[in-house]
Amino acid sequence: MNKFLHTVAVRRATAFALAFALVAGSFASFPGAAASAQKMSAAKSTARLSDEQRILHVLNRLGFGARPGDVERVRKLGLENYIEQQLAFDKIDDAAAEARLRNLSSYRMTTAELYRKYPQPGQLLRALQRQGRLPADLAALRENRTAQGANDDAVKPNADAGKMDAEGSMSNDAAAMKAGDGDVPGAAGNDARKDYRQAIQEYYRENNLLLPARITAELQASRILRAVYSERQLQEVLVDFWTNHFNVYANKGADRWLLVSYDRDTIRPHTLGKFKDLLLATAQSPAMLFYLDNFQSASPTAGQGAARPRVRRFFETLTNPRGAGDAGQGQPGRGMNRRRQLRREAGATAEGAQEAMPAAPQQAQTPAPQQQPRRMRRGINENYARELMELHTLGVEGGYTQKDVQEVARCFTGWTIFDPRGIGGAAGLTNPERAGTFFFNPRLHDDGEKTVLGHKIPAGGGVGDGLLVLDILSKHPSTAKFIATKLARRFVSDNPSPALIERTAAAYTKSDGDIRTTLRALFASPEFNAPENYRAKIKTPFELAISAVRSLGGETTGAPALHQWIARMGEPLYQYQAPTGYPDTAEHWVNTGALLERMNFALALVANRINGTRVDLARFNSAGGATATGADKSRLVEQFAAVILQGDMSERTKAALLKQLNEAATTTATPSMPANAANSTNAANATTALTRATDSDGDAMMPRGGDVGGGGRRRLGARRDTFAMNAPIPEAARIAALILGSPEFQRQ
Repeated sequence: MNKFLHTVAVRRATAFALAFALVAGSFASFPGAAASAQKMSAAKSTARLSDEQRILHVLNRLGFGARPGDVERVRKLGLENYIEQQLAFDKIDDAAAEARLRNLSSYRMTTAELYRKYPQPGQLLRALQRQGRLPADLAALRENRTAQGANDDAVKPNADAGKMDAEGSMSNDAAAMKAGDGDVPGAAGNDARKDYRQAIQEYYRENNLLLPARITAELQASRILRAVYSERQLQEVLVDFWTNHFNVYANKGADRWLLVSYDRDTIRPHTLGKFKDLLLATAQSPAMLFYLDNFQSASPTAGQGAARPRVRRFFETLTNPRGAGDAGQGQPGRGMNRRRQLRREAGATAEGAQEAMPAAPQQAQTPAPQQQPRRMRRGINENYARELMELHTLGVEGGYTQKDVQEVARCFTGWTIFDPRGIGGAAGLTNPERAGTFFFNPRLHDDGEKTVLGHKIPAGGGVGDGLLVLDILSKHPSTAKFIATKLARRFVSDNPSPALIERTAAAYTKSDGDIRTTLRALFASPEFNAPENYRAKIKTPFELAISAVRSLGGETTGAPALHQWIARMGEPLYQYQAPTGYPDTAEHWVNTGALLERMNFALALVANRINGTRVDLARFNSAGGATATGADKSRLVEQFAAVILQGDMSERTKAALLKQLNEAATTTATPSMPANAANSTNAANATTALTRATDSDGDAMMPRGGDVGGGGRRRLGARRDTFAMNAPIPEAARIAALILGSPEFQRQ
C-alpha cells in the first residue's frame, strides 16, 4: 500500500511539474510576466522575419499549422499567391476533405429529417404513452422509475452527451434518455436506469431511429475533420472565428437539431462575403432564434381572436415510422385533452405557422368555443436585440441605449421558427418538411413606428423592419471598428494597435463590409508581418489539437475521443453557454488545470492513445527503439524539431532539452519509484528545465490562486490523474511530446 501511495504521489507531482513547465514557458504574454514579454518584444523588433518564418506565420495564422511538406508547397507557389488562393477559397478543390465526412449522415440531413431520425426520447415516449402504444416492457420500466423518483423534464447538459466508441457508434445517451423521467437513488436506481436505457436503445434500433446526442458528436467531428484535412484552411479558421462571434449553445433545447443547418447553411457560405449577408443569415437562423429566444418574441396584442383548426392526427410520423394512421380513433373522450397537451408542446409559433398553410377541407370548421385551449401569454423578448448590438455589431461601447434595444426588439417581433421542435409536423398540424425553418409571422409583429439609433422606421414595414435594422447596424462606424478589432485580435495580436484597427475599419467601411477585402488589408499590414507578432498568440485548445495532428502528418476519423481531449483542455465545441463565445486572448487559457491537460494531450497523441487518431513517429525516427543513446537523442531532437517546428526551435531551447534528456538518463527505477513513474518524472524534469533555460522570468508567469480565466474550469484537487502517466513511452515519443509542449509550438 505504501508503494502504491508513493507512486500516486509521484504521478501527481509529475503532473504539477508538467503544468508548471508549460505555464512558465508558453505564456510570456501573461500579465504577471509583462517585463519578460517586453524584453522579448524589444528583441524581436530589431530583427526581420526570414522568408521561411513568414511562410510559417501565414500557415499558422491563416490555417491550423503546417503539415509535412506544406512549407515547400507554399514556397513553390509563392506566399502572396497562397494568401490570395486562400481568400478565394471557393475556387479550391476540397473534394478529398469532403469525402472524409461521408459517414457523418446527420450532417447531410435537413432539420426536418433530423427530427424524424433522431427524436428526443422523453418527447417520443410521452407521445407513445398518450396513444397507448408504449411497449409493455418499456411502459413498466417507465412507471417504475416514475414511482420511485420525481419527474424531471430537464436534460442535464454535458452528461454523457456525444459519447461514441472508436468506430463512431453511440455507446450512451443517458442524458437524453433521462428526459421526462425521475432519477432513482442508490444501487437499485443504477440498475433501473441501466434497464431503462437498454430498453430505449432497443426500441430505437427496432424502429430504425438514432439517439440525438449523435447529432452533436457528428457535428463536432465534421469541424475536426475539415480543420485537419481541408485545403481551404482560411475558411476553416473563419468558421471557427464566426462560430464564436455568433455563438449558439448546443444544449439549449432544440438547438441540438438546429445547429447542423447553422454550420452548413448559415456560417460556412458567408465566411468571406459581405458582413451584412452573414448578419442576415444569423438573424434568420433558427438556431440563433431559438438560442436567444427571439422565436417567442411577439407584440403583446398579437394574434388575438384567431381560431385554431381541428387536429386529426397525433405524432404518426414520429411514433410510427413504418406506417401512419389516426391515433385518436377508438378512444372517445380523450382527443381534446391530447390536443391541448400537443398544442402546449408544439409552442405558440405553430399556430402562426399553420395560418400560412391552406387548411384541408375537413379542418375548415371552427371548433366550439369551449374546446379552445388557452393561448400562451406572449410578449417582446429583448435577448436577441441586446446581443445583436453588443456582441454581433456595435460592441458594448457602440453608442446604443436601452431604448434602442427595446426598439430593435420590436422590429424583430414575428421573426420566428416554423414548428420549432418538429412536433406540429409529426402530428399532422403543419407541413413536416418545413419544421425548424425560418418563418416571419406577421400576426406576431409589432407594426408600429420605431426609432433605432436616430433612424425612423415607418409603421407597417413588416419583416422589412428587421431588414432595415440589419442594414443600419452593418454600416455603422462602431460596427466597422468592432469587427476590425476582433479580426485584428484573431489574426495579429491580443492587443492590436489603434492604428491597425483604424486602417482595418476603413477597409471594412470602404468595401461596404466586405470581409475578404477587410482581411486582405489586414494581411498586407506591417503589423501582421512584424517580428514581434511572430508566435505571439497562444493557441486555443482546438487550434492546438488540430495543429498537433497536422504537424505529425497524423490521421483521424474525427471520433469523439479527440474532441473529448479538446474539451478537457477547455474548449468543447458548441458547448459555450454564454453568447460571447470562447475568448481569443491568452488570459482565458492561462490556468494550471487547462495547461496540464495540454501536456497530457501531447503524451496521449504521440503514444497513440486517442481512439480514432494515429500518428506514425517511426517514419521520422532514424534512431528507432524504445531507448536511445545520447547521440540518438540529439538526432531525435533535430528530427522532431524539423517535423513539428520546421526546424524553427531556438538554440537555447534545443540545448536545454538535450541537457535535461541526458541528465534524466541517470534517473532509474527504484523499489519506491517504478519505471513508469521514473520515465514520467524524467519528462517532467526535462520540460521544467527547458522552460527555465529559455525564459529566465518564467516563474512570474505562474497563475496564483488556482484557475485564471475560463479555459480549464476544473479545480486541481478534482482533476483525474492522466492515463498518460501510467505507462512508459518510447524516447522518441517523449521527445515529440516535449516539443509539442514547447513554447514555440504552443504559440502561433
